[in-house]
Amino acid sequence: MPQPPTTIVDELGIALANLADNTTGAFTPTLRLGVTGLSRAGKTIFITALVHNLLTGGRLPGFTPLAEGRFIGARLAEYPDATIPRFAYEQHLEVLTSKVPVWPEGTRRISQLRLVLKYQSKNWYSGFRGPSTLNLDIVDYPGEWLLDLPLLGLSFAEWSAEALERARQPGHGKEAGPFLDLLDSIDPSKEANDPDAERLAAAFTEYLRRSREHGALSTLPPGRFLLPGDLEGSPALTFAPLPLITAKRNGTLYAMLEHRYEAYKDRVVRPFFRDHFARLDRQIVLVDTLRALNAGPAAVADLETALSAVLACFRQGESNLLLRPFTRKIDRILFAATKADHVHHTSHDRLEAILNRLVANASKRARFAGAETKSIALAGIRATREGTINEGGEVLPTIIGTPIEGEVLDGTRYDGKTEIALFPGDLPERPDSLFEDGTPVALNFLRFAPPQKLERNVEGDVVLPHIRFDRALDYLVGDWLK
Repeated sequence: MPQPPTTIVDELGIALANLADNTTGAFTPTLRLGVTGLSRAGKTIFITALVHNLLTGGRLPGFTPLAEGRFIGARLAEYPDATIPRFAYEQHLEVLTSKVPVWPEGTRRISQLRLVLKYQSKNWYSGFRGPSTLNLDIVDYPGEWLLDLPLLGLSFAEWSAEALERARQPGHGKEAGPFLDLLDSIDPSKEANDPDAERLAAAFTEYLRRSREHGALSTLPPGRFLLPGDLEGSPALTFAPLPLITAKRNGTLYAMLEHRYEAYKDRVVRPFFRDHFARLDRQIVLVDTLRALNAGPAAVADLETALSAVLACFRQGESNLLLRPFTRKIDRILFAATKADHVHHTSHDRLEAILNRLVANASKRARFAGAETKSIALAGIRATREGTINEGGEVLPTIIGTPIEGEVLDGTRYDGKTEIALFPGDLPERPDSLFEDGTPVALNFLRFAPPQKLERNVEGDVVLPHIRFDRALDYLVGDWLK
């Protein structure tokens, strides 16, 4: 799938925005890092951990500037665009470190945050000019919005055909049935009216919501139907796919919904791509691989489809220093399998191998365009520790933690207070087996509460435990701090 088509006006807007960025930061370079992930992948947790670790000099042995003693520190700074909501770092950290810690609410809108990083460069002339600084702009946006980008290359008829084909696939009847029944009762060539449009949009939205609950991702566009924000109830969000009619006359229900679909692309999706997505330098894509594995082979295949579609929209390639004041390209993409603390460390290599298989096509396209890619299994904030249990004379590796209240496994419902030791199961040795014959993975998968007791460093700051977070940070930012 090609990158989203842009107009001359789009490209001019992107160039002017990039030029403004470079003008305001003429003496301090700026690195724009996009953080995204599909549903429940842990974006908020990752960003909170990133900011806190940089502000407090956390335990990051794999973060080269800190390990070499060249990282001096970081501070929060005012973001130059006053129209973009600020990422609520302080509030998220508070709920994570309270007496009864809970996970913060997930990403529901775009937000940004600026960190100013101070470091000692390794360049020979750095001793003459003193410490260097870098503005790190973190851009957070819902994964559901990411799934909208492929719509820019699809007409209403094309999108409708794809959406209806997916809805009618075997196994989708439970989620899509009510919407398809309503669709069969309405003639798209009838005179346009708002009640029909509203009923269709409501039924289609409920279908998308149910699909997300069952692990389907590629069926989710339009993403704002699930996270409407201040657009809720507007005509731009009141449409649904329709079967193609032979005579597309003005005044029909089909023409009305087609017009609203195009308005959605022009007024919602295109500005997001132009003003935010097309202006990134680096990107981390967080993937809840374990949740898809636990949901079954169909969810794994659907995750691969969704990732391939959205990653094709990235503006990838090697950065050109001469053109950078006007245009930006993502020159490094990190794919991260989150919740690595939900399996034993002996399975982390297999988890990374499965992620590599899921993003193989997208990664190949990125490298061909000149961008670097890497995959890693990580936990931004580690919720479990490891141990062993003896079962029938066999020693099994376990994870130890407190399941979130309401989690159920083998008929046991957990109260959110009881710590357990769990053998999570084994991941397949060959990732291809997940796709060749749809082999299900037998995982004991539970969601765990945040760590109950946190250490503090000598300055009294909370230390957030993690898995490979330092390596991820080094890949995304480290080369800019040389």
